[in-house]
Amino acid sequence: MSVDSSFGKLPDHLLIEIFIRVPVSEWAQISCVKKQWANLFRGECLWQAALATTYPLANPAKRWPGPIPRGLSKRRFAALYVSKHIFSLDGEIDEIVGHTYLFLKEQLELSTMPPSSSILHGTIIDQFIACGKSRDMAHDLASQIWLAVLDNLEENEHTFQILKRLAQEGDVFLPYPYSRSIKVQWRVFEKLFTDFRDCFDHVDYYDVLSCAKTKFQPIPSIWLGY
Repeated sequence: MSVDSSFGKLPDHLLIEIFIRVPVSEWAQISCVKKQWANLFRGECLWQAALATTYPLANPAKRWPGPIPRGLSKRRFAALYVSKHIFSLDGEIDEIVGHTYLFLKEQLELSTMPPSSSILHGTIIDQFIACGKSRDMAHDLASQIWLAVLDNLEENEHTFQILKRLAQEGDVFLPYPYSRSIKVQWRVFEKLFTDFRDCFDHVDYYDVLSCAKTKFQPIPSIWLGY
Protein backbone atom coordinates (compact mmCIF):
# COMPACT_ATOMS: atom_id res chain seq x y z
CA MET A 1 0.00 0.00 0.00
CA SER A 2 1.12 3.59 -0.50
CA VAL A 3 2.43 5.30 2.59
CA ASP A 4 0.60 8.42 1.38
CA SER A 5 -2.80 6.72 1.61
CA SER A 6 -5.34 7.50 4.32
CA PHE A 7 -4.12 4.46 6.23
CA GLY A 8 -0.59 5.82 6.26
CA LYS A 9 -1.82 9.06 7.85
CA LEU A 10 -3.60 7.48 10.82
CA PRO A 11 -2.52 8.65 14.28
CA ASP A 12 -0.16 6.50 16.30
CA HIS A 13 -2.72 5.10 18.74
CA LEU A 14 -4.88 3.75 15.90
CA LEU A 15 -1.88 2.33 14.06
CA ILE A 16 -0.87 0.49 17.23
CA GLU A 17 -4.33 -1.03 17.59
CA ILE A 18 -4.11 -2.26 13.99
CA PHE A 19 -0.52 -3.53 14.10
CA ILE A 20 -0.93 -5.62 17.25
CA ARG A 21 -3.69 -7.56 15.49
CA VAL A 22 -1.47 -8.45 12.54
CA PRO A 23 0.44 -11.79 12.80
CA VAL A 24 3.76 -11.38 14.61
CA SER A 25 5.59 -12.88 11.63
CA GLU A 26 4.73 -9.73 9.62
CA TRP A 27 5.83 -7.14 12.18
CA ALA A 28 9.42 -6.88 10.92
CA GLN A 29 8.16 -6.19 7.39
CA ILE A 30 5.66 -3.60 8.60
CA SER A 31 8.31 -1.75 10.57
CA CYS A 32 10.30 -1.27 7.35
CA VAL A 33 7.50 0.51 5.46
CA LYS A 34 7.78 3.92 7.07
CA LYS A 35 10.01 5.63 9.64
CA GLN A 36 6.98 6.53 11.77
CA TRP A 37 6.00 2.85 11.93
CA ALA A 38 9.54 1.77 12.74
CA ASN A 39 9.54 4.20 15.66
CA LEU A 40 6.31 2.66 16.95
CA PHE A 41 7.95 -0.76 17.07
CA ARG A 42 10.91 0.73 18.94
CA GLY A 43 8.68 2.41 21.52
CA GLU A 44 7.11 1.09 24.70
CA CYS A 45 3.47 1.91 23.89
CA LEU A 46 3.07 -0.66 21.10
CA TRP A 47 4.61 -3.45 23.17
CA GLN A 48 2.50 -2.61 26.21
CA ALA A 49 -0.61 -2.84 24.02
CA ALA A 50 0.63 -6.08 22.44
CA LEU A 51 1.18 -7.60 25.89
CA ALA A 52 -2.26 -6.58 27.12
CA THR A 53 -3.96 -7.95 23.99
CA THR A 54 -2.00 -11.14 23.37
CA TYR A 55 -1.20 -12.17 26.98
CA PRO A 56 -3.87 -10.53 29.15
CA LEU A 57 -3.17 -12.88 32.07
CA ALA A 58 0.57 -12.19 32.16
CA ASN A 59 1.64 -11.35 35.70
CA PRO A 60 2.27 -7.58 35.91
CA ALA A 61 4.10 -7.87 39.25
CA LYS A 62 6.88 -5.31 39.68
CA ARG A 63 9.22 -7.54 41.65
CA TRP A 64 11.45 -9.73 39.54
CA PRO A 65 14.03 -11.58 41.66
CA GLY A 66 17.03 -13.44 40.32
CA PRO A 67 20.07 -12.69 38.13
CA ILE A 68 18.28 -12.51 34.74
CA PRO A 69 16.57 -9.12 34.18
CA ARG A 70 12.94 -8.95 33.15
CA GLY A 71 13.29 -5.98 30.81
CA LEU A 72 10.62 -3.75 29.33
CA SER A 73 7.45 -4.72 27.49
CA LYS A 74 9.18 -5.75 24.24
CA ARG A 75 11.40 -8.18 26.11
CA ARG A 76 8.45 -9.53 28.10
CA PHE A 77 6.46 -10.07 24.89
CA ALA A 78 9.37 -11.96 23.34
CA ALA A 79 9.73 -14.13 26.45
CA LEU A 80 6.03 -15.00 26.51
CA TYR A 81 6.04 -15.71 22.78
CA VAL A 82 8.97 -18.11 23.23
CA SER A 83 7.27 -19.84 26.16
CA LYS A 84 4.10 -20.40 24.17
CA HIS A 85 5.59 -21.45 20.82
CA ILE A 86 8.77 -23.35 21.74
CA PHE A 87 7.98 -25.06 25.05
CA SER A 88 5.19 -27.41 26.06
CA LEU A 89 4.34 -26.75 29.70
CA ASP A 90 0.92 -28.39 29.97
CA GLY A 91 -0.72 -25.34 28.42
CA GLU A 92 0.87 -22.93 30.92
CA ILE A 93 2.70 -19.91 29.56
CA ASP A 94 5.63 -19.34 31.93
CA GLU A 95 7.39 -16.05 31.37
CA ILE A 96 10.43 -17.16 33.36
CA VAL A 97 11.11 -19.93 30.85
CA GLY A 98 11.06 -17.46 27.98
CA HIS A 99 13.44 -15.06 29.70
CA THR A 100 15.94 -17.77 30.52
CA TYR A 101 15.77 -19.11 26.95
CA LEU A 102 16.49 -15.64 25.53
CA PHE A 103 19.30 -15.11 28.04
CA LEU A 104 21.05 -18.38 27.18
CA LYS A 105 20.59 -18.01 23.42
CA GLU A 106 22.02 -14.50 23.44
CA GLN A 107 24.97 -15.55 25.59
CA LEU A 108 25.86 -18.31 23.12
CA GLU A 109 25.09 -16.46 19.88
CA LEU A 110 26.26 -12.92 20.61
CA SER A 111 29.23 -13.36 22.94
CA THR A 112 32.63 -13.90 21.36
CA MET A 113 33.71 -15.65 24.56
CA PRO A 114 30.62 -16.70 26.55
CA PRO A 115 30.94 -17.89 30.16
CA SER A 116 31.43 -21.59 30.78
CA SER A 117 28.38 -23.83 30.58
CA SER A 118 28.59 -24.37 34.36
CA ILE A 119 28.22 -20.64 35.01
CA LEU A 120 25.39 -20.27 32.48
CA HIS A 121 23.61 -23.33 33.86
CA GLY A 122 24.04 -22.08 37.43
CA THR A 123 22.59 -18.69 36.49
CA ILE A 124 19.50 -20.36 35.03
CA ILE A 125 19.06 -22.58 38.09
CA ASP A 126 19.42 -19.55 40.41
CA GLN A 127 16.79 -17.69 38.39
CA PHE A 128 14.24 -20.48 38.68
CA ILE A 129 14.85 -20.99 42.41
CA ALA A 130 14.64 -17.23 43.05
CA CYS A 131 11.24 -17.24 41.34
CA GLY A 132 9.90 -20.04 43.50
CA LYS A 133 10.55 -23.16 41.44
CA SER A 134 11.54 -26.35 43.25
CA ARG A 135 15.02 -27.79 42.79
CA ASP A 136 13.66 -30.65 40.68
CA MET A 137 11.60 -28.28 38.52
CA ALA A 138 14.56 -25.91 38.13
CA HIS A 139 16.80 -28.75 36.95
CA ASP A 140 14.19 -30.08 34.52
CA LEU A 141 13.37 -26.66 33.04
CA ALA A 142 17.04 -25.75 32.70
CA SER A 143 17.63 -28.95 30.72
CA GLN A 144 14.65 -28.21 28.46
CA ILE A 145 15.98 -24.71 27.83
CA TRP A 146 19.47 -25.92 26.96
CA LEU A 147 18.08 -28.48 24.51
CA ALA A 148 15.78 -25.92 22.88
CA VAL A 149 18.56 -23.35 22.51
CA LEU A 150 20.99 -25.90 21.07
CA ASP A 151 18.37 -26.95 18.52
CA ASN A 152 17.70 -23.34 17.48
CA LEU A 153 21.24 -22.03 17.07
CA GLU A 154 22.17 -20.94 13.56
CA GLU A 155 24.38 -23.37 11.66
CA ASN A 156 27.49 -21.27 11.18
CA GLU A 157 31.16 -21.19 12.15
CA HIS A 158 30.47 -19.33 15.41
CA THR A 159 28.04 -22.02 16.55
CA PHE A 160 30.53 -24.74 15.62
CA GLN A 161 33.20 -23.08 17.76
CA ILE A 162 30.77 -22.67 20.69
CA LEU A 163 29.66 -26.31 20.51
CA LYS A 164 33.26 -27.49 20.26
CA ARG A 165 34.14 -25.46 23.33
CA LEU A 166 31.18 -26.89 25.25
CA ALA A 167 32.21 -30.41 24.26
CA GLN A 168 35.78 -29.92 25.39
CA GLU A 169 34.97 -28.37 28.76
CA GLY A 170 36.28 -30.40 31.65
CA ASP A 171 33.83 -32.06 34.03
CA VAL A 172 33.29 -30.03 37.19
CA PHE A 173 31.53 -31.66 40.11
CA LEU A 174 28.54 -29.56 41.12
CA PRO A 175 25.78 -30.50 43.57
CA TYR A 176 22.25 -31.11 42.33
CA PRO A 177 20.48 -29.23 40.77
CA TYR A 178 23.56 -27.40 39.44
CA SER A 179 24.95 -30.51 37.76
CA ARG A 180 24.54 -30.48 33.98
CA SER A 181 22.05 -32.85 32.38
CA ILE A 182 23.54 -35.81 30.52
CA LYS A 183 20.93 -35.22 27.80
CA VAL A 184 22.32 -31.73 27.19
CA GLN A 185 25.91 -32.98 26.98
CA TRP A 186 24.81 -35.71 24.56
CA ARG A 187 23.02 -33.17 22.34
CA VAL A 188 26.19 -31.06 22.06
CA PHE A 189 28.19 -34.00 20.72
CA GLU A 190 25.30 -35.19 18.56
CA LYS A 191 25.07 -31.83 16.79
CA LEU A 192 28.83 -31.66 16.30
CA PHE A 193 29.07 -35.13 14.76
CA THR A 194 26.00 -34.75 12.55
CA ASP A 195 25.15 -31.12 11.72
CA PHE A 196 28.74 -29.83 11.87
CA ARG A 197 30.72 -32.89 10.82
CA ASP A 198 32.15 -31.16 7.73
CA CYS A 199 33.55 -28.31 9.85
CA PHE A 200 36.11 -30.52 11.62
CA ASP A 201 39.73 -30.80 10.68
CA HIS A 202 41.55 -34.04 11.51
CA VAL A 203 42.95 -32.89 14.87
CA ASP A 204 39.73 -31.28 16.14
CA TYR A 205 37.67 -34.33 15.22
CA TYR A 206 39.79 -36.74 17.25
CA ASP A 207 40.06 -34.31 20.17
CA VAL A 208 36.27 -34.01 20.39
CA LEU A 209 35.78 -37.74 19.82
CA SER A 210 38.16 -38.44 22.70
CA CYS A 211 36.07 -36.17 24.95
CA ALA A 212 32.92 -38.00 23.86
CA LYS A 213 34.42 -41.38 24.72
CA THR A 214 35.20 -40.22 28.26
CA LYS A 215 31.54 -39.31 28.78
CA PHE A 216 29.56 -41.90 26.81
CA GLN A 217 29.86 -45.61 26.13
CA PRO A 218 29.13 -46.95 23.62
CA ILE A 219 29.67 -44.24 21.03
CA PRO A 220 27.07 -44.22 18.22
CA SER A 221 28.55 -45.54 15.00
CA ILE A 222 27.42 -42.42 13.12
CA TRP A 223 29.86 -40.39 15.22
CA LEU A 224 32.80 -42.49 14.03
CA GLY A 225 34.78 -42.51 10.81
CA TYR A 226 36.26 -39.09 10.06
